[in-house]
Amino acid sequence: MQCVFCGGKTEKRTVTFSYEDDGKYIFVENVPADVCTKCGERTYSCDVTDMLLKFAKQEYKPVKKVMVPVFDYSQKKRGTVPSTP
Repeated sequence: MQCVFCGGKTEKRTVTFSYEDDGKYIFVENVPADVCTKCGERTYSCDVTDMLLKFAKQEYKPVKKVMVPVFDYSQKKRGTVPSTP
């Protein structure tokens, strides 16, 4: 398959999909996708996209929950974020 963005070649891979809506985040692991070997753009089939929308609407119970660190790039740029030991 050819990438619709850059014309590069795509290959089938399994990826982690992330989504944010109004400060709420979800991650979906092991998602089948066509990934461009040139630009990295991901393309999903209609069936996969439909399922991702269901996950985003939280129609399913998550298999796990994770805590992730959050950084503010604008704060680091100003040098106001202290470095950790």
